[in-house]
Amino acid sequence: MKEKIFIEGGKKLSGSIPIAGAKNSCLTLMPLSLLSDQALSLNNVPLLSDVHTMKELLESLGCEASFHNLKKTIKIKLLREGLFLADYNIVKKMRASILVLGPLLTRFGQGIVALPGGCAIGARPVDMHLMALEALGARFSIDKGYVKGMVAGSLKGCKIKFPFVSVGATANTIMAAVLAKGTTELVNAAREPEIIDLCKCLKSMGCEIEGEGENTIIIEGVTNLRETTHEVVMDRIELGTYIIAAAISDGEIKLTGGNIALLEAFINKLHEVGVEVTQASDHLRVKRLKSNVINCTNIVTEPFPGFPTDLQAQMMALLSIANGVSNIEEKIFENRFMHVPELIRMGANIKIDGRKAIISGVDQLKGAPVQATDLRASVSMVLAGLVANGNTVIDKIHHIDRGYENIIEKLTACGAVIKRL
Repeated sequence: MKEKIFIEGGKKLSGSIPIAGAKNSCLTLMPLSLLSDQALSLNNVPLLSDVHTMKELLESLGCEASFHNLKKTIKIKLLREGLFLADYNIVKKMRASILVLGPLLTRFGQGIVALPGGCAIGARPVDMHLMALEALGARFSIDKGYVKGMVAGSLKGCKIKFPFVSVGATANTIMAAVLAKGTTELVNAAREPEIIDLCKCLKSMGCEIEGEGENTIIIEGVTNLRETTHEVVMDRIELGTYIIAAAISDGEIKLTGGNIALLEAFINKLHEVGVEVTQASDHLRVKRLKSNVINCTNIVTEPFPGFPTDLQAQMMALLSIANGVSNIEEKIFENRFMHVPELIRMGANIKIDGRKAIISGVDQLKGAPVQATDLRASVSMVLAGLVANGNTVIDKIHHIDRGYENIIEKLTACGAVIKRL
């Protein structure tokens, strides 16, 4: 049955929302179970369909995975070796599936992974992944939609310079390098908190890594890894989304577990537009500096520590009701303005010029039937619906369930009128 989300707009949000563990981090951490015959236990695991898809994929590769919803934990252990095929029927649901390739190659010398699916926000080719893994000694062919990788002997450390920053390629290469012989140096590596979280977990497993969070990461290969338990880092994209929920509704929300340090560029832009975000010991508090006032601004999406592309659609929803004209330039993905026609259906005034969006703020958005086109675009529809005059019905909401844990319950607890149909 196709579900939809119904929102009655115009309610100021007030209350508290707990921030879940990071989807992007958890999906990167789970494939570490392929690197060892020792158990990997993760805490603060988000309750998302993408996490269950990765669990299904790892089970198809010989892992046993036990997920505890109430405790938000998962324990994964590789029990059966000799399974190297990441099948299309699983991989098509989620692009993060490509992250099993590095672990399979470095541990077993071979891996076959279907070209990944997921959100249609751009080509996002796996070329960078393959380039880096080839430098370590893997050889690839592509046949009938599958990437087939082989290693003669073992992977060998080397210096790899990424032509541009890629979080996925950085993560895949780190996972391959930890069991490679010798030293691997990654230049122009991604600096995202999710990469730091990955390295922190790997270190607890016995890996030797330096420089995470910086431009250059050094990995010294080891021969085996040990059992570990790791706490998944907070989801900074969920945090940013609920910050905008408070701002767009002209409400005030307390976000427990929020950390302002992981979203500095985003927070700076919010201050520019008139939103106050204050850090307490265990939470953030969000409210507008002046009721009924959102200022315009200009934004360029960039790799961390720049403004996150994963918060671009949400910010556009907020700027749709700002005073004046704002500009957003999307420099990460070439097709990440698919939410624009849906926002226009709700009364937004937005024009696209290549990779730039020009947003002329309007006094009021209006409820309308819209559809989600990808994960972050889908939640921008929710945010617009919160402030729109009238009712909004969002179709194709499976995207939301991939990245937002209990979003209906969290917003309802703060006074939103929102429900599944």
